[in-house]
Amino acid sequence: MPFYGYRRITAELQRRRYDINRKKVARIMCEMNIKALYPKMNLSKRNMAHKIHPYLLKDLEIKRPNQVWCCDITYIKVIGGFIYLVALIDVFSRFVVAWCISNSLDIDFCLRMLRDGFAIARPEILNTDQGSQFTSDDWVSLVKENGVRVSMDGRGRWADNIYIERFWRTLKHEHIFLHDFTSVKEAKLSIDRFIEMYNNRRLHQSLGYKTPAEVYHQLC
Repeated sequence: MPFYGYRRITAELQRRRYDINRKKVARIMCEMNIKALYPKMNLSKRNMAHKIHPYLLKDLEIKRPNQVWCCDITYIKVIGGFIYLVALIDVFSRFVVAWCISNSLDIDFCLRMLRDGFAIARPEILNTDQGSQFTSDDWVSLVKENGVRVSMDGRGRWADNIYIERFWRTLKHEHIFLHDFTSVKEAKLSIDRFIEMYNNRRLHQSLGYKTPAEVYHQLC
């Protein structure tokens, strides 16, 4: 159970009748450089040197595909660690335009995904959080070079990007939590299949029981 921290390790040792307390367990773990394996919840840390752009979606009526895209990063557990998924979603249709998986949070996989998305279409506005990946010069330049306006959530305001947060919830509850991935390759293939199903076969009540692909392509 690599996700056990010093508190649960202490409880486990005490259950096995070892006379030991939390302070000693914490000290020994520190000396042996043993750390609990857990997802880093704050995936997109802000770089204070980067420029922050205003949030452009307040009171905006979104009424067509490719008017607004949202982008975000989430983590996915695999045996022995975590991998990271970045995705672009069209807000109007809920269509997942592009996505990419990496075992690190460097910006390269985000840029690769963004180029894949722009090969399909270009939105009027692209909204993200204030994470360092999305405030970097490389990301902002690529967005602007393609004639897209940059929008960013207010600091700590996860609800500003609620559209993709809802997709993460769907992905995790309907797929991720039902599987144990043993490798990055297995996770990628499985997630690819789910997103393909989500786009092309999963009916959405908010879309009048149509699929995201039907709404996206019908009105593009």
